[in-house]
Amino acid sequence: MGAGAEDVSRIRRLAHDFLTRLHVPPSACDDALLIISELVTNAVVHALPPAALRVRCTRWGALRIEVTDGGPQPPLPSHTDPRDEHGRGMYIVAALATCHGTVTHERGATRWAELCP
Repeated sequence: MGAGAEDVSRIRRLAHDFLTRLHVPPSACDDALLIISELVTNAVVHALPPAALRVRCTRWGALRIEVTDGGPQPPLPSHTDPRDEHGRGMYIVAALATCHGTVTHERGATRWAELCP
């Protein structure tokens, strides 16, 4: 993945093409693209490189999205002013995903989300 926030739109387009080839339904595709945008943006803005995106179908039919970064785990979301335009990424992921979480490891963290059909 690139190292700047401007790369998020390029990654989103590539992810859209990939999800289309997987025949993901349009509403699920929209949710997946928003989750991808939020997780990738968090990795690019709040963590150290490198960052990597992985999207796959699980054997149970869920769409799993993973973004791994090389940086420290960002702090838990703080209370956000409803008028603020920033700081809502993980709330959006939580609202759209069937389940989500974070796995930390020696080289950084992997944030993941799953969408079930």
